[in-house]
Formats: sequence, C-alpha cells, structure tokens
Amino acid sequence: MSEGDRRRRIFLSPPHLSGRELDYIREALESNYIAPVGPQLEAFEEEFCETVGVSHALALSSGTSGLHLAMRYLGVGHGDLVFCSTLTFVGSVNPVLYLGAVPVFIDSEEISWNMDPGLLEEALEDAWRRGALPKAVVVVHIYGQAADMNAIKDVCSRYEVPLIEDAAEALGTHYNGVHVGTFGDAAIFSFNGNKIITTSGGGMLVSGDADLVDKCRFWATQARDPAPHYEHSEMGYNYRMSNILAAIGRAQLSVLEERIAGKRDIFRFYREALSDLPGLEFMPEAPWGGHTRWLTVALIDSAAGAVNRDDVLRALERANIEARPVWKPMHLQPLFRHCKVFGGAISERIFQDGICLPSGTAMEEDTLTMIADVIRSCWDGR
Repeated sequence: MSEGDRRRRIFLSPPHLSGRELDYIREALESNYIAPVGPQLEAFEEEFCETVGVSHALALSSGTSGLHLAMRYLGVGHGDLVFCSTLTFVGSVNPVLYLGAVPVFIDSEEISWNMDPGLLEEALEDAWRRGALPKAVVVVHIYGQAADMNAIKDVCSRYEVPLIEDAAEALGTHYNGVHVGTFGDAAIFSFNGNKIITTSGGGMLVSGDADLVDKCRFWATQARDPAPHYEHSEMGYNYRMSNILAAIGRAQLSVLEERIAGKRDIFRFYREALSDLPGLEFMPEAPWGGHTRWLTVALIDSAAGAVNRDDVLRALERANIEARPVWKPMHLQPLFRHCKVFGGAISERIFQDGICLPSGTAMEEDTLTMIADVIRSCWDGR
C-alpha cells in the first residue's frame, strides 16, 4: 500500500484531537516535568476522579497493567480461579496468567452482550459446592455498554467474591445514571489510540478503596520503600503513565461529552442508513441505558439476508475501509483451550456474525455515506 493509500484509508476508530493537546504539553515542557511523575499526571488523576465519580485514581501505562495490579492486591495467585467475561479482548484475561491463576469464562447475555448474571451465579454455585470459589470476578463493559451491574454485584456479594470492572471500552458509560467503574472493588479504563479518548497509550485504575490505590501506586513505581537510598522489599513494576501523556489525557478528557455525542450520532447514521437490510441488526442498547457506542457494531445473519459478515468485511477492505470482526471469545482462543466455560453459544454467535464499523468521530457525513453505500452494495449484488 502506497503512502497516498495509507493517508486515504478510513480507520476503525482513529484518535480525534481536541485542539488543546499542545497547550497542555507546552505546560509540561515549560515546567521541565519530562520525568514520569509531575503536575499533569496528578491533575489528570484528579480530573478523572471528578468525571467518573470515584475517589481515587492511578494513571498507568495501560489498562492491562491496572488489572494486573488490582488482581495482585486482591490476592490472586498461583492456581487460583478468576471468573472472566468471555466476549472481550485478551488484555482482560492475560493478567490472570501473569499471576499464575486460571481463568474460567462466563458467556454473554443477549440484552447487553456482557456477562450473564445467571450464568455467573451458576458458576459461583458450582465453585462453592466444590470448595473452590474464585479470588475475583472480572466483568467487561463491552463496546461502550454497561453490564447488568446490580445483578452481577449482588451475586458476587452473596458469595463474598471481589469484583473488578474492565471498563477499558466504556469511559462515559452509565448504568442507571451511575458511571461504570464505581460498582466493583476496582476498575480500569484504557486510553489506547482507538479509545473514545486517548493518551496514545495508557490506562487508569480507579477505586473507592484508598489502601488499594496506594498499594498499587507503590507497586507501579518499582515498589521503592521509603528510604534515603533505593530499598526494595517487594517486587514492583514500571507501570506509571508519564507526565507528557497525562497532559494529552487532560486535553482529551475535556471533550469527552462531545466525543460520546459524536459516537452516538455515527450509530444513528448507520442505523437510519442500513437498518432495512435483511439480516442486519445493530447491537442493542440495554434498558439500563448509557451506551456510548464507542464502536458501532452490527450482526449480519447470512441465513436471513444471503450476505455474510465476511462478504461485508472484504467489500470494505477493497474500498480501503477498516472494519473488524467482533472479539473472538476467549474460550475459543488457543491460549485458553483448556479453560472451563459456562455457556458459550451467545458469544460464539456474536463473533460469527458480528462486525465493527468505522466509528471515528472526525468523519464527515459524506464519508459515512460512502461507507454505508459500500455495505449496501453487498446486498444489491447478491
């Protein structure tokens, strides 16, 4: 692909700058805080707490590192079980392996495509009877939609199992008017380049538990003990976000509501342009509401419309438009082939038929129209 073709390519969810990034970066440069920790980092954590409605936040190199730290704090170790959503990105589950633990996967329900509370209860009941309750449950808020947190939190509480929220894709998402990331013992968010706001790379660990965040902050900065020299009595990690990246995050956070509105507008455009196509249906919005539509996702049922998901992916690629399948469930991944799963059929169907459409908020309407025309041509030519 030539440089000109790369420039013309329509990407799935590229960064969208606010216009204020250089101002914040300039502040960081003029203060000479190029080292990892500085005023921008502290301000970003404070502003993020205000946005999400949580009391403590820790800016990190990735959302995955936040999951790793939270699991370690909750005592996850070698041979322990951790119950996880199966319909997710592998970053939700790899920290389980970092700690030598064993994931058990819980299928989705159809209302939100997130963890099924009924299956979670079945899995916890089974684990309780065997005397092997998990050390934690990790629930994912997929594609910007909240899981059914009241039901999930209730069943975790009954079995006294800690709950971690993976809200990597769900900044700005609400459940019954309350921001996700505030229901569990801890939660993480991602600022990867394709997320609704980005620091180019990075994440945030949040919690209402000051001790949890303080300990994770200690581990994230190489676990340096308070001493005049470099003293270490515990294993730590180099997981902190840099002051420069936090400056970008502050600028991005200032336009979060605009980005959510833009994502929802893109979803409405696709729905109005394509919902008449036989066999195509969009990801539902759960009755508890607040779906940000980080990505617009649809299912294409070839039995109903004689067009399958891969036909559409190929047509879009020929037009130099990036689209992707829905996440392949973790229980189908070779890495986890020996792991137990409760359910599986719903996430498997979503993966088989699901497509993520370009959802960058800087796209103009003529670009969206062109994408919709390419998709529609798959039905017109069948």
